[in-house]
Amino acid sequence: MLKVLGYAAGASLPLLAGALIGVRWRPPRQLVATALAYAARALIASVSFELFETSYRSGGALRAGLSFAAGALVFVVADYALDRKTAGNPTGWALLAGVTLDGIPENTALGVSLTEAGSVALLVAVFASNFPEALAGAVSMQDNGRSKKSVVSLWAGATVLLAVAVFVGRFAFAGASPETLALPLAFAGGAVLTSVIDTLAPEAFSEGGPLIALASAAGFVTGYMLSL
Repeated sequence: MLKVLGYAAGASLPLLAGALIGVRWRPPRQLVATALAYAARALIASVSFELFETSYRSGGALRAGLSFAAGALVFVVADYALDRKTAGNPTGWALLAGVTLDGIPENTALGVSLTEAGSVALLVAVFASNFPEALAGAVSMQDNGRSKKSVVSLWAGATVLLAVAVFVGRFAFAGASPETLALPLAFAGGAVLTSVIDTLAPEAFSEGGPLIALASAAGFVTGYMLSL
């Protein structure tokens, strides 16, 4: 139980920490972009070597491939619906909802990985992505008229939701066979990879420059090394 609590805290508390700092400090845009570039590549490595590869070895190509495609499709549909619903509100709830939509499959996959040893690589990648997203989101919300208390409260709610996702992933699949675990792992991998390409990567690479490229390389190496 302590390990589950540790993973839940490590994956979700960066949202609250980022919001608390964001309402008091405006970070340079390139610094946020660099952090997001690092996180994007770390997530790609984690999906490749922790989620999909594990699913492929346990469940086979067909099971892993179909589950991966289903996860990608579900994210795209949900993200499209979210974009239409929040089209007139590019900040505030839209930012928060986008991060939450990304975070649910990531944190659920973390919980599923805890049925075995737990994925340190995915935990680091989720931590690295949640903190700068919440930091930038909190700044944008405040710029658009939300009070500091309101901003922190919203991100605190997201923190609780994503922590719960870790517990759901862990206990919903307790005692499941490797073939069964292959399904949620590949599904989450498809959703996470699609979210990286759709939301995280464009934010990360909007600034460009050598620091972005170096951060991307460092993120991939970190994700790969932690997956060994």
